Amino acid sequence: MTAPEPTATPAARRVEAQAAAGLRVLLVDDGAHRVGLIQAELARQGCEVVGVLDAATLVHDCVSRLKPDVVIVDSESPTRDTLEHLATLSARNPRPVVVFSEDAATDTMRAAIKAGVSAYVVAGLQAERLAPVLQVAIARYEQDAALRAQLDEAQSQLAHRKLIERAKGVLMETHGFDEDEAHRRLRRLAMDRGMKLHEAAERVIDAQSWLRPA
Repeated sequence: MTAPEPTATPAARRVEAQAAAGLRVLLVDDGAHRVGLIQAELARQGCEVVGVLDAATLVHDCVSRLKPDVVIVDSESPTRDTLEHLATLSARNPRPVVVFSEDAATDTMRAAIKAGVSAYVVAGLQAERLAPVLQVAIARYEQDAALRAQLDEAQSQLAHRKLIERAKGVLMETHGFDEDEAHRRLRRLAMDRGMKLHEAAERVIDAQSWLRPA
């Protein structure tokens, strides 16, 4: 998403800068060569720059080792190679990522967001924009992370229900139980073994596969 122009008062900007203080930031110079200015402003706001990369190639390894809170990429226009490395980071070790760019093309913005970028900021790097942009990126990242967690939980619950239904089918077919009795037997197995219901279901399904003739 593209950050809006700041409209905050000086007092509000001081509050935003205080909120950004203490953040651990990894900088990536992707060809714009302005990371010195960003680093100086981050230091002024009380952030810790944990590393400066001259390309995105090692961003995943550096995030794993340095554990920054935020990654900032300064770019004239993020290349496909840069976006691929950011996508790998998003998949394996996600962090809020801010891209400062001079490229306002819609396709580039969409590609950046698809790669996991939390904030894509176009047209100029201004010191007073840095703190609010970081806060927006972190908020967007946290919101996306919460949605991903909810989706993962829903998918996990669906998978567990499918296992339970399959295990009940095995018990019904093997022992002639009706569905209610199969569920009771499965629940009793889980309680006796100190398992969750879907774990007991896996045991039943595995046992059927072991006993099935080759």
